Amino acid sequence: MQEQYRTLAREGVHETEINRSRFLCALAPVADEREAQEFVARIRREHPTATHNCFAYVLGADASVQKASDDGEPGGTAGVPMLQMLLRREMRYVAAVVTRYYGGVKLGAGGLIRAYGGVVGEALDALGTVTRQRFRLATVTVDHQRAGKLENDLRATGRAVRDVRYSEAVTIEIGLPDADVPAFRGWLADATAGTASFALGGEAYGDA
Repeated sequence: MQEQYRTLAREGVHETEINRSRFLCALAPVADEREAQEFVARIRREHPTATHNCFAYVLGADASVQKASDDGEPGGTAGVPMLQMLLRREMRYVAAVVTRYYGGVKLGAGGLIRAYGGVVGEALDALGTVTRQRFRLATVTVDHQRAGKLENDLRATGRAVRDVRYSEAVTIEIGLPDADVPAFRGWLADATAGTASFALGGEAYGDA
């Protein structure tokens, strides 16, 4: 698995005008291909009179899914430069739709490539990105008496507390970088006088 990847901080739209054509780049974080396709369809419904609604999306921490569409623009002048910009910025789990309202001035192939790729780059700058880090999931089980202080200590030391469940004992799910696991075991034993149990689980991604 990739150690980390970048994705979009929030959904949004960035607009620019080039030679009287309006270019609106809508970006959204998406979890899978269904979400990406639904986002593309939604933007197309919002702009039914646009000249073109071109799209690109990248899914998977290793960019295993890549799709792009020129939507009627000359082949390779819209979707591909949009996709290339997402990949150049190392973006993952992101969908982009660039809506163009033609303004009467032809841009030529080079102009189109610069316009479509450029507006995606501008939109990424405007909306911001976040880095997601690979974590090892782990569960800590501790008695009720120590649970409150332990949870506070975990948060105070910057541990990623993902879930807390109360039953006969308290189970706290956390995310740890692999390299931190040995040191964490020692810290946990000291913090709970050896009374907490610790179990490693699978892998996931969280905010770096």
